[in-house]
Amino acid sequence: MKRKNNHILTELLGAVENRQASVGIVGLGYVGLPLAIAFHGAGFVVRGFDVDSKKVPLLKAGKSYLRHIPSREIRAMAASGRFVPTDDFSLIKDTDCVCICVPTPLSRFREPDLSYVIKTAESIARFLRPGHLIVLESTTYPGTTEEDVRPILERTGLKAGRDFFLAFSPEREDPNNPKFSTSTIPKVVGGTSPSCLKAAQALYGKVIGKTVPVSSTRVAEASKLLENIYRSVNIALVNELKVCFDRMGIDIWEVIEAAKTKPFGFQAFYPGPGLGGHCIPIDPFYLTWKAREYDFHTRFIELAGEINTAMPYHVVSRVIEALNAKGKGVKGSRILVLGIAYKKDIDDVRESPSLKLIALLREKGAKVDYHDPYIPRTKKTREYDLKMVSAPLTPKNLGRYDCVIISTDHSAFDYGSIVKHSRLVVDTRNAAGRIRSKKIVKA
Repeated sequence: MKRKNNHILTELLGAVENRQASVGIVGLGYVGLPLAIAFHGAGFVVRGFDVDSKKVPLLKAGKSYLRHIPSREIRAMAASGRFVPTDDFSLIKDTDCVCICVPTPLSRFREPDLSYVIKTAESIARFLRPGHLIVLESTTYPGTTEEDVRPILERTGLKAGRDFFLAFSPEREDPNNPKFSTSTIPKVVGGTSPSCLKAAQALYGKVIGKTVPVSSTRVAEASKLLENIYRSVNIALVNELKVCFDRMGIDIWEVIEAAKTKPFGFQAFYPGPGLGGHCIPIDPFYLTWKAREYDFHTRFIELAGEINTAMPYHVVSRVIEALNAKGKGVKGSRILVLGIAYKKDIDDVRESPSLKLIALLREKGAKVDYHDPYIPRTKKTREYDLKMVSAPLTPKNLGRYDCVIISTDHSAFDYGSIVKHSRLVVDTRNAAGRIRSKKIVKA
């Protein structure tokens, strides 16, 4: 039996080494599409699987649906004949390696929703064959690969580590980061057996500059959670200090700039109107949920979540105070929210605090518009369906609003012009920090 395993592993490693192995990417979003580009660029045949009927035709036509990925890259892939976007999951049988890059959201009760992972595993199981390498990349709690994915795949009668290879390698994408790309971010890899680890490490070694092998899939799963919990807790710290220092008449931004001059022992984190994106607001609660199984209460994680979740309410309070200072109530006021992407210079609104801000201000009776150069109209999200269209950002239009809130600090915004033509600016990102004006209120 061990000889058979060695033969299957040797065959897969040889195919990977010669770029003859084909790679399937399930989920062509912010994680899967850059990964597909990386494997294609390394000379592999790539099959991209997605259940979104709109994405597949766009990719076949050589068009990108993500702002930070230019269409010319997709056109080059489509023209090469080595990239096959499809919604036909039966083509998994024609792939040698499959990377699962599907969402892992929270339910309305803040419990892990593994439905996308489970459905994907079930789809793969229907076409699983000896020699397949399956790698889960979706962020999740420790134990998912072994306890949830592995049993589904092994119902076929094939065994992980013997007949096929199973691993976990957490995604580390940071959309539109100019310093790092899929290929330059070190890749943590954990296998369900030594042969599984060897297979996965060999695959990623062809497209990633550095792979970081760990002893198990559980360690790999936990490492991604630690990364995001670290950020969540530290952002909560500076968010809390922002509120505290504001009452003391101290500018948190100036404090951070002073503190970060220390060349050791300090890393700068920055406050904002809340947390956004698919990682930091969600992933820590995967560990919170799993920890209950071990009768453990993750107090730091939950406290950080409470603080970060409260930030949109703090911003609304500052808006109300600023309007009151001008003799204006929030009810009936016209308010413009600048930026609804969760961070600057991207078109991703997942878990964006701007959406919560808009909803809260509407509840207070304000008439709210938004402007975002990268998001011409809102789409339905997990919590919101605002049905809004981006308002024009012109000097004349700015002057019509009682308050302008800088929620996302896009580089495309001319903050000098925004302050000049607005009646009141509530700045949640210190975007207008160098501009001296009594119109500006920091929040």
